[in-house]
Amino acid sequence: MGVGPRVNMGLADLEALALKVLLAGGLAPHQAQPIARSVALTEAAGSPSHGLYRIKGYVASVRSGRVSGAAQPQLHRVASGVVRVDGQNGFAPAAHALGAPVLIEAAKAHGIAALALTNCYHFSSLWHDLTPLVDAGLTCWAFTIGQCIVAPHGGKERLMGTNPIAFGWPRGEQDPFVFDFATSAVARGEIELMGHRGESLPEGWGIDAQGQPTRDPREALAGALLPFGGHKGSALSMMVELLAGPLIGEPTSRAAARLDNGDGGPPLGGELLLAIDPAVFGLGIGHPWLEQAEVFLAEARNQPGVRLPSDRRHAALAHSQRFGVDIAQSLLDELAALAA
Repeated sequence: MGVGPRVNMGLADLEALALKVLLAGGLAPHQAQPIARSVALTEAAGSPSHGLYRIKGYVASVRSGRVSGAAQPQLHRVASGVVRVDGQNGFAPAAHALGAPVLIEAAKAHGIAALALTNCYHFSSLWHDLTPLVDAGLTCWAFTIGQCIVAPHGGKERLMGTNPIAFGWPRGEQDPFVFDFATSAVARGEIELMGHRGESLPEGWGIDAQGQPTRDPREALAGALLPFGGHKGSALSMMVELLAGPLIGEPTSRAAARLDNGDGGPPLGGELLLAIDPAVFGLGIGHPWLEQAEVFLAEARNQPGVRLPSDRRHAALAHSQRFGVDIAQSLLDELAALAA
């Protein structure tokens, strides 16, 4: 994972490899295909913590019997603007693939709509979940709980997940404005990869099992991560616990952790997606007030040293589509063994 020789692969080859390993690992095609697409694009976008590295966890959770690799998600229209997809103990990408088109349709019809993904296991990037929504011209948000590994501000015990938040703003023909970040100081996957690379953590990222500050990734994984921004990040993390947990009838991250068997796969975790069609306010593409958004974003980018949150991701994707992605040979060997 980042150490030793690397192999350059095109995006299509990345997706094909991911699909091959997932199918060999016991996932049905309708479960495996959206995962393969997600991990390939995320790897190409420069986020290896949510890329091919995640495939091992997906396969492990199916082989342990905790997750159903053949689950058929079920869609329910809870209200005119509210959609729920029951993942039937499968993975979130398959549930999202079923629900996202209906969410788009509902938001276009009613101006605002919500989609709850329930009874499923979540491991993927939220920005990827928002992509079809912003491509459809919708402003949108996504929230999900993560593996219970974060202590609240001032505390020393795990209570919350990494609990990411994502937001998307459509920009017509331009690349959309999308951010996606954990409310912990860093995503758990990044800590795992830093441990593999023998790197130390910055101060303030984690505490050990005794609640003392640590810069050792393995000690932090045995103890707890900390929220970003102190009490502010802690409050946002608690908000996500409530929105993606009790609000949609799903467990909090600590309750979900009690059901985990330690196979290394994704946690049980709901996801809430919200979408607004700007047209409900009479603000279609090209409307003067939406043009003000472009002025605002341009003024931000014009300041030396400033980039928009999504600029790095869009640039990485464009580079990867042209030149391919370098993957550690050690990771490819692990995936080959899984496929065998």
